[in-house]
Amino acid sequence: MDQDEPRRRRRRGRRHAPEEGQPLLPVLRGIALFIRQVIAELRKVVTPTRKELFKFTGVVLVFVLIVMGIVYGLDYVFGLLTHYVFGIPG
Repeated sequence: MDQDEPRRRRRRGRRHAPEEGQPLLPVLRGIALFIRQVIAELRKVVTPTRKELFKFTGVVLVFVLIVMGIVYGLDYVFGLLTHYVFGIPG
């Protein structure tokens, strides 16, 4: 080997893109596995009953109202502080 020639390194454990002529079988197997796993997870989903649905909706609405009150209160306090610090000349 000549000193001026670059060395070639072998990569271990890395996959390379399929060359022309090679089948895309590993890629298709991966996609099929993904779809099978998605279907298996969807089978685990439990639809709530009508009573549970109304209860969950109520909890979410109450939580949203509480957060709205907190944000409104902070906005009001910061507005007062800003008015106090900068004031309106008059």
